[in-house]
Amino acid sequence: MNVDELLRSRHVGDADAFLQHIGPGTDLIVPIANGEPVTLLNALERRAAQNPGSLHDVTVHQMHALRDRPMMHLEFGDHLVHRSYFLSHVTRPCFLAGTVDLVPNHFSEVYDVLRRRAAKPVVVAAVSPPDKHGNFSLGVSADYAASFIGRAPFFVEVNRQMPRTTGRNQIHVSQVLGWVDADYPLTELAPATPSNIDARIGAFVAERIPNGSTIQAGIGAIPNAVLGLLDTHVDLGVHTELISDGLINLIERGVITGVKKANNRLKVIGTFILGTQRLYDFVHDNPTIEMWSARYVNDPRVISREPNFVSINASLAVDFIGQCASETIQGHYYSSSGGQSDFARGAAYSEGGQSFIVMQSTAKDGEVSRIVPQLAAGDVVTTQKNTVDKVVTEYGVAELRGRSIRERTRALINIAHPRFRDDLEHSARQLNYL
Repeated sequence: MNVDELLRSRHVGDADAFLQHIGPGTDLIVPIANGEPVTLLNALERRAAQNPGSLHDVTVHQMHALRDRPMMHLEFGDHLVHRSYFLSHVTRPCFLAGTVDLVPNHFSEVYDVLRRRAAKPVVVAAVSPPDKHGNFSLGVSADYAASFIGRAPFFVEVNRQMPRTTGRNQIHVSQVLGWVDADYPLTELAPATPSNIDARIGAFVAERIPNGSTIQAGIGAIPNAVLGLLDTHVDLGVHTELISDGLINLIERGVITGVKKANNRLKVIGTFILGTQRLYDFVHDNPTIEMWSARYVNDPRVISREPNFVSINASLAVDFIGQCASETIQGHYYSSSGGQSDFARGAAYSEGGQSFIVMQSTAKDGEVSRIVPQLAAGDVVTTQKNTVDKVVTEYGVAELRGRSIRERTRALINIAHPRFRDDLEHSARQLNYL
């Protein structure tokens, strides 16, 4: 059977056909964000609504969902439930309401968590149309799904608008149970517009990034501000979980070349892509961009092998000893760990590496200091005190790595908003930190 015959034999006309592969206790593995196969999950929820008894103990595992779904609200009881590995704007209220469970994790380890947790895994993913060799591409999402290729059955949805990307994200038609056609636009996420304060923070970081560095930038206005200030740099490389719009201009202008990278030289390496249609068009059939599994991209051991690695991630609060709470607000869950700790640890082991934790000095329109004596009750530490390197606000850079608690406390107070510094100093003395 040649490739064309194999493609025809695995092609099914109706998304409902994939339901024959769902049995009691099935664990459905769904890629992050736009890797979600919309028509397949729609068919699954239709079955749950029309014939609840036909599904039993089916769990959907997914990081950072972009689409609100009835299953997230337990509309089908325990017949069909959603388990999250990073809260988004749609899963956050469901978690707080108790209808979605959250599994703590490092992004680099999600595949291993799923492999152990999922007794009957079936991966369902949105993919690009097949090439002439019969290979589908996982497109904008490699994440944990790519690690299941050859290790778990796949059923895929060919979205005609999914960009084709290269890397370790190719799945041959012989490895899928079946595939269906779909045609819908990817969800867009416009880059956050940096404020004047964000730009000041970004400038402190940009001036500390040497030419030839390999960078990772997380999501948010401040990482975007940093990327926007790198246009005079030379021969930067990229090894990052998120490929965002902020990288496009730097690649097109030749600022990002990858010639100094130790691994995957000349390539921009990422594990998922999220941004505007301009970004999705840019990565389509672009040989510069390679998508690898998070198990590789986020592995601190891999990151550490890149000299002068620079990690840039945002936090919500930092206490005097340097603990970074980046996933909770006043003890309430907002997101999850993602890859922040992965990249901070990797940068710490990199020769000449640096990791920056960036944040505005205040929250709630200046009413709350993000530099705090101690984290709030219930706040979760994302980046540990022993790993944190540099904390940056609009008032400067606090270098914490290798510093004593007294030195850390003084450095952090110095970059806090001036209106809070006296109170922070008073608290520090009460704690015997000063």
